Amino acid sequence: LRSLDPGDTPVVLTGPTAYDPQWCDPDPLVLDAPESPRSNRTRLWADALGLEPGEDPGFDLATTVAPYRLTGDRVHRAARSALRFAALDGTPPTADHIRRAARGQSASGLERHARRITPAVGWDDLVLPEDTREHLHELARRARHREQVLGDWRLSAGGGRGRGVLAMFAGESGTGKTLSAEVVAADLGLDLYVIQLSSVVDKYVGETEKNLERVFTEADRTDAVLLFDEADAVFGKRSEVKDSHDRYANLESAYLLQRLEAFNGIALLTTNLRSNIDDAFTRRLDLVVHFPFPDEEQRLALWRHSLVHVPCADDLDPTPCARGFELSGGAIRSAVMTAAYAAAGRGTPVTTDDLLTGARREYRKAGRLVIGDTAM
Repeated sequence: LRSLDPGDTPVVLTGPTAYDPQWCDPDPLVLDAPESPRSNRTRLWADALGLEPGEDPGFDLATTVAPYRLTGDRVHRAARSALRFAALDGTPPTADHIRRAARGQSASGLERHARRITPAVGWDDLVLPEDTREHLHELARRARHREQVLGDWRLSAGGGRGRGVLAMFAGESGTGKTLSAEVVAADLGLDLYVIQLSSVVDKYVGETEKNLERVFTEADRTDAVLLFDEADAVFGKRSEVKDSHDRYANLESAYLLQRLEAFNGIALLTTNLRSNIDDAFTRRLDLVVHFPFPDEEQRLALWRHSLVHVPCADDLDPTPCARGFELSGGAIRSAVMTAAYAAAGRGTPVTTDDLLTGARREYRKAGRLVIGDTAM
């Protein structure tokens, strides 16, 4: 920096971090560039798309771009991509074109510790109780309108707390937690990054915190949804300190608590048992969504939904499967896969007997007893 001292020639430097006074003498004039207000970002998108003031694009532009925190130059690049997508389709730019282009500007370094999923599902793919669905819609609303509520309306808690959205999905394995995370990401027009805990948790002291810091730092710069699947390994209850291992494990938890409070992104945690999660983490969550085990009516809906694109015999009836076998949504899908492969091997449509065979197989996989067409 000293070598850049220009004398009478103005020099402008920009950067993402705060200026350190020890970098240069004399000190430069330091100006903070605050994040652009939501309304300004909407106008920026409109200008970049070539819309005239007051022109109706045919969709809600403000709602479409709300989840994206792109800088001005990235907005212009995304808008150019959206216009090219629209030209390729021979249509004016749509909300889907904008979402696709914006996702392309959010490429990140999260792949080292996460598996990227581009969502290809929607709300119609969920078979859940109405209360659970409403909680998921509320989660999507919070993620979409957080800049308006926390920023424009100044309802942020303060104290260094970020503008992130944190939620936990609690329920037995196979009840739809991961699928629901994908649906929420799709609704927001964002990619889903499933954190690979095996690449984050480290046996060496301090390494887990470093790995998590990389994840959160990159996620803060990326418009995406983070999913900590089977989060008990990272967010589990703190233990009584009996040795140095317990002490360091509790330090990891303390770090996580502080980092979550400052997080500006969208993070989802899944657990098979809510009681395994530390209460201190639970208090910092915006939402806890419960995924109950499906009852008979929901199981029947799950069987029918899984068979929508499968060639079925005219007399196929999944009712005996729903009534006789208490299976989760994930297990029902596996049973349908077993039935489909059997039918494909014969070259015939799927029959009720195929479904019953698949259901029995899932029960036996779980170590449960089956007598005839009835599970015990």
